[in-house]
Amino acid sequence: MRAQYKIAVVAFDDITPFHLSVPGMVFRHVEAFDIRICSPDPSPLRTTGGFDISVPYGLQTMSRADIVIVPTWHDDCRPAPATLLDALRRAHRRGARIVGLCLGAFPLAEAGLLNGRTATTHWSFAHTLAERFPAVTVDREVLYVDDDILTSAGVAAGLDCCLHLLRELCGAEVANRVARQLVVAPHRQGGQAQFIERPIPVSGSDDRFTQVLEWVNQHLAHDHSIDALAGRAAMSRRNFTRHFRDATGTSFKQWLLNQRVAHAQGLLETSDVSIEVVAQEAGFGSALSLRQHFRATLHTSPSEYRRQFRDTAA
Repeated sequence: MRAQYKIAVVAFDDITPFHLSVPGMVFRHVEAFDIRICSPDPSPLRTTGGFDISVPYGLQTMSRADIVIVPTWHDDCRPAPATLLDALRRAHRRGARIVGLCLGAFPLAEAGLLNGRTATTHWSFAHTLAERFPAVTVDREVLYVDDDILTSAGVAAGLDCCLHLLRELCGAEVANRVARQLVVAPHRQGGQAQFIERPIPVSGSDDRFTQVLEWVNQHLAHDHSIDALAGRAAMSRRNFTRHFRDATGTSFKQWLLNQRVAHAQGLLETSDVSIEVVAQEAGFGSALSLRQHFRATLHTSPSEYRRQFRDTAA
């Protein structure tokens, strides 16, 4: 796949190294992306990790980027420099995809790019974002929001957000391959409400529960009932439902639909089997049902999706 997307990642003095590394961890695995780190501050930059980094590019790199990512911001949520705000506005005006991971939503909001949109940030800073920028609708319970501009919750949610963008640009099979390399879930269900001062207890039933979910993923073409799966996990229906909601942040019905759509995406990208066969193997039963769910979830048809990603890979 030829390099066709230029990504500018914004760094700054006192940045957290892990936050800065997140976009590279996802996009460097795919030849379609050329990633460059830029900064409004003079190099070398200090980091919270106790070492300095050299950043060879200034904010002019953003003027040529297809995607601009602000991977985080200062913990005190201080105002961003005017040079950065102006560069963000110019990039957005010319059509670049803008992404704010974790506290990176703050400079985007300050630049006015989130006005009238829904956005998220780390749950412990969500109230501050909402209070400071009332024109932004802040959703503190999701892992990421794609409202033309992408924003994400805390550290790990930045990976989810970048994988979502990779999936959108290069397809589910590429995103799944990168997720496997990173040893993370290709698409986590639910939201950061799972992590708000409410750690999930680990019990002896967790292994059985995980094994049941893995079994379902391997048998998506089958019909599945909560009662049958609860029995397989040696749980009551009520306990299974509660455990599922706590672990995933969503209902079993929605989770199963998402798994089936993702499996259908992979089949459409990597095989030439008919839409009817894809529908059967993914558990939709009929091509009509697959088309309806594809349209509702991905706003496209299976045929259009297959054609789009065959053209992208060409």
